[in-house]
Amino acid sequence: MAPSAKHFKKRDAILHCLQCSTAHPSAESIYAQLKPQIPDLAMGTVYRNLNLFKEQGLVMSVATVRGVERYDGNTCPHVHFICTHCGAVTDLHEVQVGPELNAAATGACGGRVESCQLTFTGLCRECYQRKESGESA
Repeated sequence: MAPSAKHFKKRDAILHCLQCSTAHPSAESIYAQLKPQIPDLAMGTVYRNLNLFKEQGLVMSVATVRGVERYDGNTCPHVHFICTHCGAVTDLHEVQVGPELNAAATGACGGRVESCQLTFTGLCRECYQRKESGESA
C-alpha cells in the first residue's frame, strides 16, 4: 500500500521546518511550530521522521542541550557554539574546519576520518554582557 499524501505532507513539513531554521530546534519546538498548521500531527511522528532524516543524512543532531536533543538542517561541515547559560545554539560560519584538522585527526586515530562536528561552549554575547554588567538572567 502506498503512503498517503498526508504522510508525506507531514514529513515534508518537518524537513522544511528544519532546513529553514537557524535556531537548531528541538523535536518539541518543531512540533509546536507545525501543530497549528497540521492539527493531527503527533510528537511520535516528529521523532520518527527526525530519526529517518538523520539516517538519510538530511539533518544532523547538533548536541543535547539541557537534556533536549537539538537538530540542524544544514549538514554541510560547519562549527557550532552552545551557550552554557541560556542554551542558545548558533552557527560560527567565520570559523572553518580545514583539511589540517582532518589530517591531524586521521593521523591520531590511525584510521579514516569521515566527518567532524566541532562545537564550542561558553557564554553567548548576551549572557556574557549580562554577567559583566552584574545583571541576573
